[in-house]
Amino acid sequence: MSKTTLYGVLTAALVSTALVPSAAATATTVAESPDISVTNVKAHLDQLQSIATSNGGNRYTGRPGYRASADWVRSKLDAAGYTTTLQSFSTSAGTSYNVIAEWPFGDANHVVMAGSHLDSVSSGPGINDNGTGSSGVLETALAYAASGQTPRNRLRFGFWGAEELGLVGSKYYVNNLPAAERDKIELYLNFDMTGSPNPGYFVYNDNPAGNGARDDLTAYFTSKSIQTEYIDVQGRSDHAAFRSLGIPTAGTFSGAEGIKTSAQAAKWGGTAGQAYDPCYHRSCDTINNLNLTSLDRQSDAIGHMVWNYAQKDYGTTNPPTGGNLLLNPGFESGATNWTGTTGVITNSSSKPAHGGSYKAWLQGNGRSSTENVGQSVAIPASATAASLSFWVRIDTAETTGSTVYDTVKVQVVDGATTSTLATLSNLNKATAYVQKTYDVTAYKGRTVTVKFVGQEDSSLQTSFVIDDVVLGTS
Repeated sequence: MSKTTLYGVLTAALVSTALVPSAAATATTVAESPDISVTNVKAHLDQLQSIATSNGGNRYTGRPGYRASADWVRSKLDAAGYTTTLQSFSTSAGTSYNVIAEWPFGDANHVVMAGSHLDSVSSGPGINDNGTGSSGVLETALAYAASGQTPRNRLRFGFWGAEELGLVGSKYYVNNLPAAERDKIELYLNFDMTGSPNPGYFVYNDNPAGNGARDDLTAYFTSKSIQTEYIDVQGRSDHAAFRSLGIPTAGTFSGAEGIKTSAQAAKWGGTAGQAYDPCYHRSCDTINNLNLTSLDRQSDAIGHMVWNYAQKDYGTTNPPTGGNLLLNPGFESGATNWTGTTGVITNSSSKPAHGGSYKAWLQGNGRSSTENVGQSVAIPASATAASLSFWVRIDTAETTGSTVYDTVKVQVVDGATTSTLATLSNLNKATAYVQKTYDVTAYKGRTVTVKFVGQEDSSLQTSFVIDDVVLGTS
């Protein structure tokens, strides 16, 4: 896990979770969750320790131990039948590599991805941080290949380089995907430290777009009589690059330098007043720095999520039948039923509508400004499911690359609480309309405001054009 100035607030970010599954938890006709072999995961960790021992005691980016780790992981995946890529990129410490592996079956328009960082810090072999996550993801990929399962969706696994230098590898991967390929990623699951010697059972809670997957993880642990806590890891790991582009993310974490409380020790065991991992980022993070019970449980959770989401029917994320709760959804009656910034709803010929002549055109000013458009809507308590869908076209004069300059946030305002379902930016540039759909089942029985908020900086323009908005139920 990447070291940042946020260490001091990590423990304060913990919030107890409700031990019930969400109505958004979701897959259809899924094979029984696998028992990922902890013996095999431990064998992968033994190999990573051996690589570090043979290469100066670490697997740090730019040093031989990291390249040896990447080559070994790739060789295992090649042998299992994956299509693999060794993606190279430059860092301050030299050249590094991402290993990307794709199972060559399932719908390539719906990609479910799991990943972990493969590099260590320079001071040690990095067995818990993050040999554990990498080994759990690797063994899950190998187990899936051997299972005979036929996935509905395309499965992809990422092993990131240079995470310890500031999440460099995962950022490079995401930022170099064409916008159309980013849009195919339905979910990214991140696993960074899963075998801490004094473990906690934490579930990521820092991306509303991933709340369905978050709740599935929580429900899985609950089914195994394991209590969990939510944690906001505050951009310290590789899901951050995916999250910044509006991709749903979730993950698990067994703890780093934070201190276990008495209450946590009472429910999880271990030692109160001691760090979850006393060897975090130290030379003692070796093969002896593990809790195999945590490693076993969290590797099984990885397997559960991959098996579950491999079969999820993403076709049902289109608005369910049951009518549109929004009025004037295509803006053809101008601003009727919509509130927000004057002039946003327009029939200007400068930007094409998705359907008809009118649309909501946020930003495109080329100056620092904020614009919004929204509508209040009551979602029936009787609904089984609810989803928000719309078409968006983004063009920009900003330089292509990895920097977010201008954004549009998709929000739900529920009383005094505003939740952001997704943030799209100049990085999502597309030459045609793209449909986006988000689960809003959590708001059934409530009157909320669906809102789009565009924000532009003082540099070049980005236009966010939104049309044909649907809030449907089933």
